[in-house]
Amino acid sequence: MLAIIDYDAGNIKSVEKALKLLGQDVVVTRDAETILNADRVILPGVGAFGDAMGKLHDYGLVEVIHQVVEKNIPFLGICLGLQLMFESSEETPGVEGLGLLKGKIVKIPENGELKIPHMGWNSLHFQNNGRLFANLPQDSYVYFVHSYYLQAEDESIVKATTDYSTCIHASVEKDNVFACQFHPEKSSDVGLTILKNFCEI
Repeated sequence: MLAIIDYDAGNIKSVEKALKLLGQDVVVTRDAETILNADRVILPGVGAFGDAMGKLHDYGLVEVIHQVVEKNIPFLGICLGLQLMFESSEETPGVEGLGLLKGKIVKIPENGELKIPHMGWNSLHFQNNGRLFANLPQDSYVYFVHSYYLQAEDESIVKATTDYSTCIHASVEKDNVFACQFHPEKSSDVGLTILKNFCEI
């Protein structure tokens, strides 16, 4: 069983739909026992960093997420879910993230030509043998919607980058913890392959 964490963030339904398309047994929940007994857990989301952390605290999910990681359950953050996994975000100064991985979330720099938020398809550069990208060719295209991006402290956990005004750390992986800044559930066959790879870890 795969648990999608429900904390009132956007985009949960489309993640659920993509996983069901792959034949997964999916439950959308904020029940601690259900999450901790899942085979895999996903933290999706679209929204603001501070509001999202507030909801995770309100629902008692911060401790649950840390327990998921400690139990070595495969855990995937998507979009805002990736950002929440790190220590802080320029979007909401003073609000602490989950701190599962070291790094910070910063605003995509203005360059006068590119629109922010970054919305659309960009190619990925794979590096460091990410398990999510097995059987995918270099420069595969995925769909992004974001104004802030990750600067991971440890480059070795970065498994994919993309260029949009700057080099964006688009996906990370460390032990049982995975995250994508882009939306695999909106990235056609490439995205379904990424989700399938996660489901097979």
